[in-house]
Amino acid sequence: MRLLRRPKPGPPVVSDSEQELFGGPLRHDAGWSTHEYARLDLTLRSALKALPHLVATTIRLAWRADRRALLTVGITEAGQGIAAALKLLAANAALHAVVAAGNDVHQLRAAVPAAVMIAVVRTVNSLLASKSTAAAGTLEPKVERAAQEQYLTACQRVELAAIEDGAFRELIDRAHYGATEARHMIGSSVAAMNSVLSLVAAAGVLSVLDPILLPMLILIVAPRGWGVMRVAQERYFSTMTWIEHLRASRVLSQLLTSVTAALEVRVHRVGPFLLRHFRVMSHTAEKEQARLAKDKAATELIADALSGLSYALTVTMMGVLCLTGHMGVAVLGTAIMAINAGSASIGALVSTMSQLHEQSLYVHDLTEFLERAEEFAIPEGGVPLPERPRTIRLDNVTFRYAGRDKPALDRVSLTIELGSVIALVGPNGSGKSTLSRLLAGLHLPAEGGHAYWDDVDVADADRQHLFDHVSLLTQTFERWPFKVATNIRIGQPERDATPEALHASAQYAGADQDIAALPRGMDTLLGRNFRGASDLSGGQWQKIALAKTHFRLACMMIVDEPTSALDPEAEQRAFDQILGLAGPDRIIVLVTHRMAAVRHVDKIFVLDDGHLIEEGSHADLLAARPASRYAQWYRLQANQYDQQIPHQNGHSTPARPAAHPRGTSTGP
Repeated sequence: MRLLRRPKPGPPVVSDSEQELFGGPLRHDAGWSTHEYARLDLTLRSALKALPHLVATTIRLAWRADRRALLTVGITEAGQGIAAALKLLAANAALHAVVAAGNDVHQLRAAVPAAVMIAVVRTVNSLLASKSTAAAGTLEPKVERAAQEQYLTACQRVELAAIEDGAFRELIDRAHYGATEARHMIGSSVAAMNSVLSLVAAAGVLSVLDPILLPMLILIVAPRGWGVMRVAQERYFSTMTWIEHLRASRVLSQLLTSVTAALEVRVHRVGPFLLRHFRVMSHTAEKEQARLAKDKAATELIADALSGLSYALTVTMMGVLCLTGHMGVAVLGTAIMAINAGSASIGALVSTMSQLHEQSLYVHDLTEFLERAEEFAIPEGGVPLPERPRTIRLDNVTFRYAGRDKPALDRVSLTIELGSVIALVGPNGSGKSTLSRLLAGLHLPAEGGHAYWDDVDVADADRQHLFDHVSLLTQTFERWPFKVATNIRIGQPERDATPEALHASAQYAGADQDIAALPRGMDTLLGRNFRGASDLSGGQWQKIALAKTHFRLACMMIVDEPTSALDPEAEQRAFDQILGLAGPDRIIVLVTHRMAAVRHVDKIFVLDDGHLIEEGSHADLLAARPASRYAQWYRLQANQYDQQIPHQNGHSTPARPAAHPRGTSTGP
């Protein structure tokens, strides 16, 4: 009786190794995994009921992509359905002529027109199928491109706050698969239409031959449809189960060949440990696949038995009708051909419907994402900003990240003058990076706060115009998998990137010698995963990032922890170069927790736990009484260097952090 029930996900089979290493079955937490067991939701009845809606969804996608190709597919598929009916009717006529001829060979000439008709119909059907295939092949990539373009356009337009929201990120992840599945829905819908039209043609012919034959068709295709659905679901469910075991063993094989894990694999003798668990999990997967094979064989045997029983019953009934004179021999032959065609069509239809159902869930995710993304999109247009704002001012600004009760910034007010170099300092989690994003217009103030560029409220401003005024250099900058020249040019993609301008930026950042040592210089592809490409060290990448920042002509430069991968000498040089970009028409915002780097800036803003607690110059904050938090942090860091370093003569001297003199260059 178990084989007669629909398969349902139950407690997973977990090997001892999976339990020890992962604490249970290793399941993916990705967008596609949301619909992992989608095909188990369908029954034969629900699949047929959902068919019109699913096909309509596909038609809407295709109509927007290429109406001509869609109409071609529709017309040719309808033509194939008509051809299927005509072929059966021509076969019926041919059988009538053959039966009427009896033993008289000359009378067989009456069957020639029907035979010619069959040949013509088969030829036309082949031409229509070829035309449909070509049109569908043209339509599929257009649908995918249109859906993918909608997805990517929406992604790059939404507010940064939406990108950082975990729930919205999950929707982005799920919607990623919608474009590909939208393409697949074209082929699935065409196959479904073909099966439906073939089934309708068979049913129509049977109704014309003898109305009593139609219930017989239903009698034989119903078990056939159930059997196909049951076998497909059992195979699908079992595949999803044993894939979990293979996924776990694959993780171990990747770790055994990983560069980063290689040290511990050898020194800690992790290799034999992982191999032992790999063996256990592989055996578990083999057992599950063996179980699948047995269940599949038993299910297909039952399905074939039910289908065969129905078929035998139907043929027996038609034989009785034929023997009793209620049905002619020609009608009997045609009916058997129609029933066989209908039976094959229902099997193909059920299989296609399972695919369509799952594909539609991903397309629905894409539709939902596009609707939500429109709600979070950065507004287009707005009040123009001054090309060189005299002041940038935050007034009682508060910002809270999605899902967090405590604000990242709480009622912060400050003013920055054009031509100044300022620093945002404080411990991790103090709100420095959040404040820098508010200055850049990536976040908007909440709870009544305002950000102004001169007298223009950023909330009313043209945000794209604002972004044109800002340059960002962060410790998590993107390492673009492009040529070196493109990595620099991408700082301002629309600017004319002459070789002289690119070289000047590279030279300013101290990256010119590193670039010259690469196989193709500026034309060298960066990224270790590509053939012929080169990779850079962390410090070299940061030089490229600084060159990119230099190449971008912006009036406000925000530099967030830019020297994390540099040695002390390179770090000092980088700070000197960054401060050297200062000038009367530029604002530089330096975000760091390294106090020695900000001694020569114009003004220091000290943040702690989302609050602005102090502001002033380095000298003012050190001289404050009682001691400022900045002074405490500065002296704490200085004391780490204030230790006795022995010299060769046996004496020692205190080590002090090197000074970072303020540069005088006005930048590019």
